[in-house]
Amino acid sequence: QAAADPMSSSDAPEDGPKETSSVSQNISDADAFKILLEMKMKKRQKKPTLPSTVTELDTEDGSKVYVVGTAHFSDSSKKDVVKTIQEVQPDVVVVELCQYRVSMLKMDEKTLLKEAKEINLEKLQQAIKQNGVMSGLMQMLLLKVSAHITEQLGMAPGGEFREAFKEASKVPFCKFHLGDRPIPVTFKRAIAALSFWQKVKLAWGLCFLSDPISKDDVEKCKQKDLLEQMMAEMIGEFPDLHRTIVSERDIYLTYMLKQAAKQIELPRASETEPREYIPAVVVGVVGMGHVPGIEKNWNSDLNIQEIMSVPPPSASSKIFKFVIKATVFGLMGYGCYRIGQRTVQFILSMPAAQSYLQKLTEIRSQH
Repeated sequence: QAAADPMSSSDAPEDGPKETSSVSQNISDADAFKILLEMKMKKRQKKPTLPSTVTELDTEDGSKVYVVGTAHFSDSSKKDVVKTIQEVQPDVVVVELCQYRVSMLKMDEKTLLKEAKEINLEKLQQAIKQNGVMSGLMQMLLLKVSAHITEQLGMAPGGEFREAFKEASKVPFCKFHLGDRPIPVTFKRAIAALSFWQKVKLAWGLCFLSDPISKDDVEKCKQKDLLEQMMAEMIGEFPDLHRTIVSERDIYLTYMLKQAAKQIELPRASETEPREYIPAVVVGVVGMGHVPGIEKNWNSDLNIQEIMSVPPPSASSKIFKFVIKATVFGLMGYGCYRIGQRTVQFILSMPAAQSYLQKLTEIRSQH
């Protein structure tokens, strides 16, 4: 309040700064916590004005969860996230990211654009080393889809998550949680759900993706996230794949949002004071395609142990893995053969080599 309505220098008493300094030195951590919490509560709107992309959910103990449905390549979604966090002043912000993709929160737009467009052999090797051959290839193919959208729009993905991270840091005592299932688990479960020919067909569709995309298309897709819509079109005939990539993650995201919505404990001046809890306010930032699934699962008892397990590779997975390795090594061997053949031909065509070979021929004929 003092910052909002500063007194003019003529009205301020001479000893004002000294008194302020004295008060700030005597205030305890618990009191400071209470003051900041009160400021936060006053700023929190009782009836917040929220974007149309926000879905409000309640828990049994009175906590509120505001789920912002976003398109991952959308300036409008960024604004929706900022407005929602400013209006509700949450205790926790949960985003649709896992620890394997958290790096996008720290990178600037320019770096992300460069990273998305540069899909090279080194990245492929890293993905395979981290997730295995099949999951690594699947990850690179999906990155190719994302890079295609990035190139078409000139916009890096995850802008709404970076905005959520920035805004959460401005809200007192607001925690920031990663709410998505680890991506290696998702890929491995997705691969295990496909037959050999389904894997080939999916890989083929991802490799030759080239349809043009406009910004208008992105905004139209706010009812279903663009990246997931493109994936849904390609995997529509594979219900098991849709289950692992979308439906299971709906369950996981719902579980993480409910965990974040547990009541929060108020600060205590001393250990002897009784503990007091109040309902939490949570903002979830997820792709629009996940919102219906979160609503559907909200009032269910959820157990995520089953969807966190990775099934052993099937026979088709082993065959596909063998075919991929055989193809890669075969191409490498053929490349080495062609390079070697050309190298020999080049050396033999040199004048010095021809002269040396002629002398060898003459010596051999004399004997």
